[in-house]
Amino acid sequence: MRVDRIALCLCVSVACLAATSAQAPQGVWAEKAAMADLRSEAANVFANGKLYVMGGLARGLESHTLVTEWDPVANTWRERAPMPGPLSHPQGLEMNGKIYVIGGFLAQVHVGAQNAAFEYDPAADRWRTLAPLKVARGSIAVAAVNGKIHAIGGRTPDRVTSAVHEIYDPATNTWTDGAPLPLARDHTAAAAVNGRIHVIGGRTNTPAEGVNRHDIYDPVKNAWTTGPPLPTTRSGGASVLYKGMIVVMGGECRSGGPFDETEGFDVKTGQWRTFAPMPVGKHGITASTDGTTVYIAGGNPECGMSFSNRLVTFTLP
Repeated sequence: MRVDRIALCLCVSVACLAATSAQAPQGVWAEKAAMADLRSEAANVFANGKLYVMGGLARGLESHTLVTEWDPVANTWRERAPMPGPLSHPQGLEMNGKIYVIGGFLAQVHVGAQNAAFEYDPAADRWRTLAPLKVARGSIAVAAVNGKIHAIGGRTPDRVTSAVHEIYDPATNTWTDGAPLPLARDHTAAAAVNGRIHVIGGRTNTPAEGVNRHDIYDPVKNAWTTGPPLPTTRSGGASVLYKGMIVVMGGECRSGGPFDETEGFDVKTGQWRTFAPMPVGKHGITASTDGTTVYIAGGNPECGMSFSNRLVTFTLP
């Protein structure tokens, strides 16, 4: 009888452990070599087999031209050619082997919105200045669909959130107008998938005025529809399309510090999923992926202006 009771206890314990394991959020966070500089509000883009961190707050300046490159094989950093002009809160993306950096500010608290548009060739380590945005903005949502770049929302030189939507055609080096964002806001998450652009969360003014909206743009119809809302209302986090999901990480800000939530919108099922939280909550971050791993370098680990040199990674099986 005593043996039976022990066996029963063991079985119950194993079952409890299995249930706990089954309920634990998926995803693994890890850390790679730190940057030489503390950075925040910089653009992170993975291209040509390397991670590039561009602009942001660095080296005592509120906007910078600094570009650093991380080699995932050697796990080392080096400086590359600087951007044509200093930016904080820029957004970047990779398209056809080139990196595009759009918009930004010259100083903290959304001062000096810029109409900057730069193209970087990582193979040649060379920058090119493109036709400027028609409306200067920082903290823009950017995404590429069908060979064109969409710059959506952001904050203008008067420091007011915007619904402006501009579309860049690299073939003609021109910007045209798209249907405006249904709700003006900045510091949003954004990603392009299946020919549509998703703009998620963000804020209408201060971090306390965050929204959980999920707006979806169809470039064929030049029209917006509404998707399932972000489970955790926030702004200023990082987002990336990863393994069929739009993953939103971190954000600004609640009592006790930045958000550490990691939530993913499964495009196939139309449902949100909860993943393992960030090891340290951050805002002022952007994310990039090589398809296998998500990368986030720098960011603000505290509410308000702070800095980090940590490179953290997120992976799903």
